[in-house]
Amino acid sequence: MSHPLSDRINSLPVSQTLAMAAKARELRAEGKDIIGLSLGEPDFNTPNFIKDAAIEAINQNYNSYTPVDGYGELKEAICEKFKRDNNLSYKPNQIVVSTGAKQSIANVAQVLLNPGDEVILPTPYWVSYSAIATLCEAKYVEIPSSIETDFKITPEQLEAAITPKTKMIFFNSPNNPSGTIYSEAEYKALAKVLEKHPQIYILSDEIYEHINYDFKPFSFAAIESMYDRTITVNGLAKAFAMTGWRIGYIGAPEWIAKACTKMQGQITSGTNCIAQRAAITAVLAPISKIQYMVDEFKTRRDIVIDLLREIDGFKVNVPEGAFYVFPDISEFFGKTIKGTKIENASDFSLFILENANVATVTGDAFGSPNCIRISYAASEKDIREAIKRIKEALN
Repeated sequence: MSHPLSDRINSLPVSQTLAMAAKARELRAEGKDIIGLSLGEPDFNTPNFIKDAAIEAINQNYNSYTPVDGYGELKEAICEKFKRDNNLSYKPNQIVVSTGAKQSIANVAQVLLNPGDEVILPTPYWVSYSAIATLCEAKYVEIPSSIETDFKITPEQLEAAITPKTKMIFFNSPNNPSGTIYSEAEYKALAKVLEKHPQIYILSDEIYEHINYDFKPFSFAAIESMYDRTITVNGLAKAFAMTGWRIGYIGAPEWIAKACTKMQGQITSGTNCIAQRAAITAVLAPISKIQYMVDEFKTRRDIVIDLLREIDGFKVNVPEGAFYVFPDISEFFGKTIKGTKIENASDFSLFILENANVATVTGDAFGSPNCIRISYAASEKDIREAIKRIKEALN
């Protein structure tokens, strides 16, 4: 019997990162020793100073509905953060707090995109970008990159991808899944192209901003000509180990922020009151309070790269941020390993899961079919054991 689901949901792909995590949980339930390197979730606990702020909010009886766009004190704190870290001047009426950066991105897309509009996605891109565009009945246009270019696009590629229907472009630096960071000069070169096309709006996803290794990210909205056309997205999940707290936010032109508030008011309304009170403490904290996590991620990155370079067939670059490596494994395509024909990255990722008991994510999900994503937001012990298993399975 068929079920009368909407075309909207039938056209929506399943998130491959969440699907792989679910598959790993199923195999664990069957008794298999699965090491999960698929999810982008820090293995640290939320810092105590943030938890203490949440406990204080509970004791102060914060339990009521919150303003749709966030507590005024939190929006003011976010404005201070933008000025301190990004040299961006926003007013509270340009800030909208949402239930995670994913909702922030979805809000922006919903209020700007019409059916038939085009959204440019430099590859590789986070899995939900294309799905969100699809939900808006827009068309997404991929600009390819490769490990040889450190997964960066050129101004010439951007110019070639723009059409009269182009409405938005999504930038993500530090990037998920590649860890790539665009420099100020690289972003300004891309902005020169966009200056010629004033109908295009830029969504700059900076959720991994604080997880960088000696290479500070640059905010696209800090380019003067781009400020009025850029929506800056950020949140607390990654750098503050607060994935389950669900706090994301935007800084945007006031008219876009107002539209996002209107949209959110009909979907979820305001974000969790306790999480918001704790978020005030988090965004105002000096970055030194979370540096220990960043330092540990850098150590793990170096370990992962060294170990992967020992495996024939893996092509690896050095990511400058986030907590992922995105090796090119296309050398295995067309080969048969242990009776399994590897045709693409999805086959390879499934082979690793079934033969090495290690969960990764296919690069197909990110628009880069020659790669797989490996998250090192896991313990050093698990990382070493996982890559040892991968090497043994392939040998």
